[in-house]
Amino acid sequence: MMASPMLPFDDRGFAYGDGVFETVLLRDGEPVLWDYHRARLHRGCEVLGIQTPSDAALEATWQTAEQGEVFPQQEILKIVVTRGSGGRGYALPPTPSPRLLSRRTPFTPNSSRRYEGVRVCICDLRLAHQPRLAGIKHLNRLENVLARREWQRDDIAEGLLADQQDNLVEATSMNLFWQQNGAVWTPPLEQCGVAGTLREALLSRRHITVASLPLRELHRVEQLWVGNSVQGIWPVVALVTPNGQVQKRWPLPTNDVLQAAGHRLLGVASQHVVSLKQNNEKR
Repeated sequence: MMASPMLPFDDRGFAYGDGVFETVLLRDGEPVLWDYHRARLHRGCEVLGIQTPSDAALEATWQTAEQGEVFPQQEILKIVVTRGSGGRGYALPPTPSPRLLSRRTPFTPNSSRRYEGVRVCICDLRLAHQPRLAGIKHLNRLENVLARREWQRDDIAEGLLADQQDNLVEATSMNLFWQQNGAVWTPPLEQCGVAGTLREALLSRRHITVASLPLRELHRVEQLWVGNSVQGIWPVVALVTPNGQVQKRWPLPTNDVLQAAGHRLLGVASQHVVSLKQNNEKR
């Protein structure tokens, strides 16, 4: 499979969302959580029946530096794999030729949200159950697009999404975590939702456990976070309505074990380390 710089009008990813994508954080030109991103892309291609790009083709999307080339400290690498062109209607072409596209752009994370906390709202949209697509990052994200339209205020960082049974699943572009009885949990994603790579890494290291969280129980949790492999983990300090009315507040964690574990995986300095550095620079 060769990388393609252009997307023809008859590409099935453009026409039907027939493909998958990954959004990867590059730090000094190196991908963060690359094994998890590659595994999820492989899993998505397998679910859709698309020929998976070779590891060499995928690695070429970021291993393109010329000798002496200096990259921005942080970038975003977006990788898209589509089934390719052709097919009448939804019918597949007899010999599909998958297409691989990628782009890297400079990136500055919203660090203030990591350490000052964020406000979130609950979206009216309810996620549909489709177990065959659950977990993968396919190109059809219309549910997320519609959910993101539900608020316009800049002081609301994310919207929480529940399923048809009013069980919380995720945020519009992040996974969801909460603390109860001293343990940290995350919702199951067997019916819907995206299995984020940071979430997978935290699960594999047993920093978090899977459990259901009914929407009616949200106000009882001890602490709430949203996070992904690009922005890191944001503690939630308030649940608000889309127009900004506060419904519930949480204190900002003083010893955020989840954020510390997640940010170690992403190569992010902890708040404590950042504060020490800033204090030393002032002396």
